[in-house]
Amino acid sequence: MWQRLNAAVENTWTPAHQAVENEDAETLAQLLAKGVDPDEVCDNMTLLTHAIDAEGDGALQSGRPLTVHTTAVLLAFGADPQLSGAEGQTPMDLAVHYGHDLAVKLLQRHISE
Repeated sequence: MWQRLNAAVENTWTPAHQAVENEDAETLAQLLAKGVDPDEVCDNMTLLTHAIDAEGDGALQSGRPLTVHTTAVLLAFGADPQLSGAEGQTPMDLAVHYGHDLAVKLLQRHISE
């Protein structure tokens, strides 16, 4: 039963947001290369804020080191590093919240360009 419930929740995401949630940088890059908007919004999250949230929360839950793969892919495809979500949180706000120093450095580099 839980699998069906979880599948229903996951199905509300676009394919790009599903790739971000799964931290699947390869699939995400393929979707972006096919024309998906790197600033796409789904469930009130931009792809970039979703990526930073997934990376940060995933590391907290698993105890594994923070990764930055999906964030890097999105920035490479032109995601706006200053675009805030529906609640006003910017990607930088989330990166700082999670202590995601790798994402902070990447964002700073893209903001200063």
